[in-house]
Amino acid sequence: MGKKLAWVFLAVSLALTGSVLAATPKTGGTLVFGRGGDSVGLDPAFETDGNSFMIADNVFDELVLYADETTDIVPGLATSWDISPDGLIYTFHLRKGVKFHDGTDFDADAVVFSLGRQMKEKKVKFFKATWEFPKEQPPAEYWLSMEMDKIVEGIEATDAATVVFKLKRPEAPFIANMGMDFAAIVSPTAVTKLGPDFKSNPVGTGPFKFVKWVKDDRIILEASKDYWGGRPYLDQAIFRSIPDNSVRFLELKTGNIDVCQFPNPEDIDLAKKDSSMKLVSQPGMNIGYVGFNHTKPLWQDVRVRQAFAYAVNKKAIVDNIYYGLGQVAKNTIPPTMWSYNDDIKDYPYDPEKAKQLLTEAKFFDLLKAAGQDKITLWSMPVPRPYNPNGMKVGEAIQADLKKVGVDVELVTFEWGTYLKKQRTQDPTMDLFQLGWTGDNGDPDNFLAVLLDGLADPNVRTQWKNEDYHATMQKAKQAAGKDERIKLYRHAQELIHEEVPLINIAHSLAVWPMKTRVRNFKLHPTASVRLHQVWVE
Repeated sequence: MGKKLAWVFLAVSLALTGSVLAATPKTGGTLVFGRGGDSVGLDPAFETDGNSFMIADNVFDELVLYADETTDIVPGLATSWDISPDGLIYTFHLRKGVKFHDGTDFDADAVVFSLGRQMKEKKVKFFKATWEFPKEQPPAEYWLSMEMDKIVEGIEATDAATVVFKLKRPEAPFIANMGMDFAAIVSPTAVTKLGPDFKSNPVGTGPFKFVKWVKDDRIILEASKDYWGGRPYLDQAIFRSIPDNSVRFLELKTGNIDVCQFPNPEDIDLAKKDSSMKLVSQPGMNIGYVGFNHTKPLWQDVRVRQAFAYAVNKKAIVDNIYYGLGQVAKNTIPPTMWSYNDDIKDYPYDPEKAKQLLTEAKFFDLLKAAGQDKITLWSMPVPRPYNPNGMKVGEAIQADLKKVGVDVELVTFEWGTYLKKQRTQDPTMDLFQLGWTGDNGDPDNFLAVLLDGLADPNVRTQWKNEDYHATMQKAKQAAGKDERIKLYRHAQELIHEEVPLINIAHSLAVWPMKTRVRNFKLHPTASVRLHQVWVE
């Protein structure tokens, strides 16, 4: 059986394991969700991590939403929308009668406020209210990394139920982008009243209301009984932070939690044998990677980066750490995504070739000139959908690089600190582990957001390549999908040749849960959506 076929077979088998007879949904009860780490903040405009977004996904809505189990666009707070023939004007027609959790009205002015506060030049027009934007706020990293200031010319509320976005250029992924967490609609009243504390006390229009956050312990949500999409079945949802994978699975086994996010892969077999549990799976729309600090001279020679690609035994990492719940990645986008370039041949594991390239590039002389006798590899402190154990992956890469003569020091921090320090391209950082779960099903959301350092300083790799940047710009503005496919295939060829990062793995998401949990569906974006979930 081929590797891809085996991977698909496993996904189907696990899905069948979790199948249950249809039953009538029941209202009431509490679901306790065990996750690997705490949220960084709860204002979706200013966060970038999944642990923050999984709360936002239940507290907030966007103008458009993604359908269950796909990235197909469906109406959200907008019931419909029109696009001008030139692709420069998007008119959203809003749902009427919707309230924020604080009792204030959702309207077009709230949309202008929510998106306008992220703009550098706030070219906005309110219809009725004139909200003052916060004078001090953190960078809107998603807005910036997706070049939204270069895309959006202005936002105008033309009446209480109509919002018009005027674009500077055609943008093929624009509607899909409007379903992402950064585009969530917040209560202007709450943001104005709470200021910086809004990130700890979020107010949206979503199916659940925020109740309480005990830092590094739990976040409590309760059902919004007047939710426009229908009252959630659950009365309450509790998100517990349990960093240790083994402890989290034990908490599931003993019944203290109902869903276990990111179990150790070896615990999957234990769950399959336990009659009180079931498994739900989803092929991951993700990538786990190792990036280079491109701001340092040490990593400017492509031969050095290629040498590291030859030196890392990706298959051994997937076999021994992902335990078959993943596949080796040769491209930055997953094989399930349109425009995937399967013609690319991955770098094989070849330590001798790595040594040869390091010698040609005089890497050890460069290392000495940098005042270093070893390099650092920053490894993630929390499990993520694309990487079950960052420290174990770090140790494997450390051992691989030792074989080609490179000494590696592993470094880690608390998750929020890790993300912040990595973003600033800390000079003590040489390599770093990160990954990505796609937000909207569009290749742009991987290839531009992760790699186009010429687009914005918030792009985490800060790789700057003129050809790549031009390719991304053309793909964003291309009129047809065929042209976009051609451009994205070229982009993947450039990534392969230049090695701005080392693609490690695409993972299969498999989460064990108690059999009493019903209608819990994994989503390609890794969103945790509890609106339709119920418990027996």
